[in-house]
Amino acid sequence: MSGPADIRSNLDRLAARVFSGAVAEGSLLRLTGGASQQTWSVDIVTPAGTLPLILRHIPGDRAEIERTVGPETEAILMRLAGAHGVPEPGVRHVLEPADGLGRGFLSDRIAGETLARRILRDAEFDAIRPRLAGLSGAAMAGIHAIPLDQLPSLLVKYAQDELADLRASYRTTGARVPTFEAAFRWLEDHMPQRPTTPCLVHGDFRNGNLIFGPEGIRAVLDWELAHLGDPAQDLGWITVNSWRFGARDHPVGGFGSIEDMMAGYVAAGGAAIDTARVLFWQALGSLRWGVMCRQMSWRDETAPPLVVERAMIGRRVSETELDLLDIVAPDRRP
Repeated sequence: MSGPADIRSNLDRLAARVFSGAVAEGSLLRLTGGASQQTWSVDIVTPAGTLPLILRHIPGDRAEIERTVGPETEAILMRLAGAHGVPEPGVRHVLEPADGLGRGFLSDRIAGETLARRILRDAEFDAIRPRLAGLSGAAMAGIHAIPLDQLPSLLVKYAQDELADLRASYRTTGARVPTFEAAFRWLEDHMPQRPTTPCLVHGDFRNGNLIFGPEGIRAVLDWELAHLGDPAQDLGWITVNSWRFGARDHPVGGFGSIEDMMAGYVAAGGAAIDTARVLFWQALGSLRWGVMCRQMSWRDETAPPLVVERAMIGRRVSETELDLLDIVAPDRRP
């Protein structure tokens, strides 16, 4: 496994070749390290000045998660999004084998805020907060409008496919959660008609994957789950209660209404989408998050050790059950 010293050494060589500079001493800082990808903050010092960048990469000893696009495809999508007016961090360099850093890319480090609780509560965002739902809708419209003939090869996944994959994941845990079982039946009964033509779907457009400034959205991050499918999937995912961070009365990210989001979406060129279709994807997203939480605390002989972070996420299964009951059985909640 590569450590900071190895990464710094490889970045030194990469910087000298690609940027005609060097990594400044003390400029390398690890931000996150997920199951497959790591994220580092790095400053590249060049004769023209310092470039604040982000390194996202899959180290050579890590396996890629099956349902994610590769980092090379992610970089292509981010560049395409930027070319079509969607705010995104500019990709500076896609890693090559000779770079010795595995697979990934270097992108601009965008100043701003990603922590939802600050976005929802800090005075810095008071003026823009009422407009964030509309701005989110506009950003999603831009993503969905990217021409299909410009896109790299991507999986096509509609509601039926997503539900089948989710059911398979759920069954692997051996779980029989009554609320989840009811939600699966509700989703089958409310399955929306397939769109005539698929579009690019971000797949994880939500609070936490957006960089905000006082003027609005500065960048859309984390394109790992991008695919072709139903545009309503993105619109429903951002309304899942787990991404409201306590602001339940504001369905879109905890900062706005579905009506404002849809108004921004249509004003930016998106086709009008029935709210019932958005609700379906909100329910599927809630169930998806619930199954993921269940998987975090479930163990068999092949599972990784149950660390505190996984156990804490696992405890949130009950929250998703309440969220699902609000959708599938709203008249039966106490």
